[in-house]
Amino acid sequence: MDKVKIAIQYMLPKHFLSRLVGKLAAAQLGKLTTFFIKWFIKQYKIDMSEAKDSNPEAYKTFNLFFTRELKDGIRPICDDEKILAHPVDGAVSQLGPIKDGEIFQAKGHSYSTLALLGDQPQDAERFKDGDFATIYLAPKDYHRLHMPITGTLSKMTYVPGELFSVNPLTAENVPGLFARNERVVAIFETEIGPIAMVLVGATIVASIETVWAGTVTPPAGKQVFTWEYPTEGKDAITLQKGEEMGRFKLGSTIVMCFEKDAIEKFADGVEPKATTRMGQPFAHIK
Repeated sequence: MDKVKIAIQYMLPKHFLSRLVGKLAAAQLGKLTTFFIKWFIKQYKIDMSEAKDSNPEAYKTFNLFFTRELKDGIRPICDDEKILAHPVDGAVSQLGPIKDGEIFQAKGHSYSTLALLGDQPQDAERFKDGDFATIYLAPKDYHRLHMPITGTLSKMTYVPGELFSVNPLTAENVPGLFARNERVVAIFETEIGPIAMVLVGATIVASIETVWAGTVTPPAGKQVFTWEYPTEGKDAITLQKGEEMGRFKLGSTIVMCFEKDAIEKFADGVEPKATTRMGQPFAHIK
């Protein structure tokens, strides 16, 4: 059955389906929208008591519900300057060292940092022999992404690609999954060196947004696009630790890359399959 599920993904018109769902998720359909939101809450056991507005009928579109804001203070940010904070609610997929330019995906599968970052050697070189962490966001999770440390944006890259599901089953069976799906790469300059925050698209992920550029995709492109940003002066974009940096409209995955020796060790309990909560301790820095 697992092989059948994977085979179906190869055959489906994933971009078409994702964009169609995106249009429906953005539409104000009144009672139909409310009905589906209530079904979704029940189906995925979503804790609406954490939401700033817990009433399903308050959300005019499914997208507004899916990217709902949390109550103030419900995700306190770890304030220790030597500890990175979790950027998202989700579950650790994999994490560890980048070995010979390769990032471990799942048993039997890895992919190159170069491919992940859009085949740009100067970016991949910055993370040579560094560390990575991959976090999967399930449908039930909070879908806003936050900064693990204060950083200034230096570059954003849009990389076109497939839209395979990014759930654990697919990660175990589709080679190079996170380096072949559509994605947005944001590189920040921080006190511990560069950090790459890679927002990976997936089946039914109708939109990837950042706080500085708004919606990056859709529309889907057919070539890599890059944007350079000033890191000094009044036009520099600096986001504080814990500040929102982007969001997914429907669930996906984030891959983070760190330069060599930036991470001393990951925090206790941060390991594959471990639940993550935005703001909690993620890693100790040197």
